[in-house]
Amino acid sequence: MYARRNLPSLSGLLALEAVARLGTASAAAGELNLTAGAISRALQEVEAVLGQPLLIRDRQRLRLTPAARDYVAQVRRGLDTLSTAAQRLRSGAGEVLTLAILPAFGMHWLAPRLSAFRSAHPQIRLSLSTRLRPFDLGAEGVDAAIHYGRADWPDAEHLLLMQEQVLPVCAPSFLPAPLARPEDILNHPLLMIESRTGDWGRWFAAQGLAGQRPQAMMFDQFATMQQGAIHGLGIALLPTFLLADDLAAGRLVPAWGRPVPSNGSYWLVWPKDSTPRPQLGAFRDWIGGQVERGGVVGPEGLEPPTKAL
Repeated sequence: MYARRNLPSLSGLLALEAVARLGTASAAAGELNLTAGAISRALQEVEAVLGQPLLIRDRQRLRLTPAARDYVAQVRRGLDTLSTAAQRLRSGAGEVLTLAILPAFGMHWLAPRLSAFRSAHPQIRLSLSTRLRPFDLGAEGVDAAIHYGRADWPDAEHLLLMQEQVLPVCAPSFLPAPLARPEDILNHPLLMIESRTGDWGRWFAAQGLAGQRPQAMMFDQFATMQQGAIHGLGIALLPTFLLADDLAAGRLVPAWGRPVPSNGSYWLVWPKDSTPRPQLGAFRDWIGGQVERGGVVGPEGLEPPTKAL
């Protein structure tokens, strides 16, 4: 049971959120199609329910008290959840499956397989959004997410999709001759993802060269780093599932060796301690079947040579 005395009205919460974002009662009134007086009364009602002032008048603008800033952040998450639930209900409620995906994995591993899921479950409509870091699954109304790393997403169940393997690659013209030793890579410009600055050190350790922490040009996403390697900026350490087409077309070649396991894997994660919606159950079973048929260690048929070309 929710105690009414602890719950301001929805109109009051909408008014508070709008004022916090826009800074004046008149601007909030215009957005919500109300009068400035109605906004003021709604704000007073929220303050009365919560038992403390929420706004400070600063010249012609209104700003939140420190306590109110934290409260409004939670109000926004609640309003987002209500809005998502309403959109689902209007669009067919239970037939929409909302997934948060990582951009590179979503584009190169998941997207080519989704037509098979749609053929098997034509009644389920997918809604995909790109996220780079973990978030609160329940608060954001997302059924499931793709996670890179370990099985450590808070309050979530995990299904292993793929152990990531990485390979150093470059443009064919970047290395005029094959490298004699893996440490020779250190004599060339390197490319690195800013969120995974330990990847090169782990790769060198796998070659028997522990303790290396090379400097590199930083990128925030694999797609741009991959294009940088294609256009001769340096040697990039990339997941093998991204490379099959570029290796086959000769746009990239291995700089040294074979793929080695990286520090993480890709997982499907969904909220723990909640009954999965049938749509999520169908997707989980389907993607589990994809993993069983295709394995969990990289794309089919990728067999790079043992030395640079």
